[in-house]
Amino acid sequence: MKILFVSDVYFPRINGVSTSMETFRHELRELGHTVHLIAPDYLAPSPDESDIMRVPARRLPFDPEDRLMKSGLVMAHLEKLRNERYDIIHIQTPFTAHYLGLRLSRLLNIPCVETYHTFFEEYLHHYIPFLPRTATAALARRFSRHQGNSLHGMVVPSRPMMQVLRDYGVTTRAEIIPTGLEPESFRPGDGMGFRTKYGIALDRPLLLFVGRVAHEKNIGFLLQVVDRIRKDIPQILFLIAGEGPARAGLEHEVRKLGLSDNVMFIGYLDRHTELNNCYRSADVFVFSSRTETQGLVLLEAMAQGVPVVSIAEMGTRDVLREGCGVRIAEEKLDDFSGKVIGLLNDGDARIQTGAAGRAYAYEWSASGLARRMLSFYQSVIEDHGSAG
Repeated sequence: MKILFVSDVYFPRINGVSTSMETFRHELRELGHTVHLIAPDYLAPSPDESDIMRVPARRLPFDPEDRLMKSGLVMAHLEKLRNERYDIIHIQTPFTAHYLGLRLSRLLNIPCVETYHTFFEEYLHHYIPFLPRTATAALARRFSRHQGNSLHGMVVPSRPMMQVLRDYGVTTRAEIIPTGLEPESFRPGDGMGFRTKYGIALDRPLLLFVGRVAHEKNIGFLLQVVDRIRKDIPQILFLIAGEGPARAGLEHEVRKLGLSDNVMFIGYLDRHTELNNCYRSADVFVFSSRTETQGLVLLEAMAQGVPVVSIAEMGTRDVLREGCGVRIAEEKLDDFSGKVIGLLNDGDARIQTGAAGRAYAYEWSASGLARRMLSFYQSVIEDHGSAG
């Protein structure tokens, strides 16, 4: 099968969408299929640029990490794309890529599916603050319904997200296919080496968050958790690995709470060389996002044997099982902090919880999920052919 991914983001821009695409590209290729990608040009290469068409793109003033592709330039390559004889287009993001993918679908007469990676209703108000939250929620629902119903198929990472889309009125055929873990995620990281490199004492209690430093990740709540924990464990350190538009605000909050000695921002880490080391350096991985469509970082932490404390909202409800590497907490300061403190104060519990999580993470095979994706592609292609 020959597949064309179209996305508004990809490496070197690091986020869950980039990770999901990289995982599926690799696994689909391993299964003998061809995957090409259209993505913005960041003027910096990713580790693997094979079969990628980089499109010149504008910077966005309100989000300097992201780019707006000049999609009209893709049309200059239409005949080349036609000659590739793709079987299906898979859109990964709902902005320029969505409309470009639909246009190519019509012009090339091939079906088009899209993965719903982002729960817009729960965070759009952060980016359009001058509108009431009720208005941004209604806008997000209408936007998602219109886009979803323009496709031949949708890929949804979790059951709760599927229900949300059906409640919106999205009637397009859809399949629940989360992103899986590749074998590399289980390669043991060098936690002590990581601590040494970043000047973190080997015996210092360390909490970790990995992900985009964005408003919807609810990292501010985790800062309150750290503020509560340091009353019992003064040496606690909270490591935030990632970048994003909320970083400046969070740094201000750190200073306001007097947490400068207890919080460290280290930016993005190369997932192929440093990320496993970072996970393995932590005593507990903490997560409080309410908007995840899956929450892949939770599984990545478990794959390194790191116990997790997290709330279970939206897509994370599909990933998290109490007793399988995680202590599920409410988004309440005492409950969340208490579960973290309990693990920090009990080395045996940390080891047992981490080992259970690593065993559980093995159930999320990227190869098996790639096969499910291929099966979904095939059914959409057959429906498109019979309808044509």
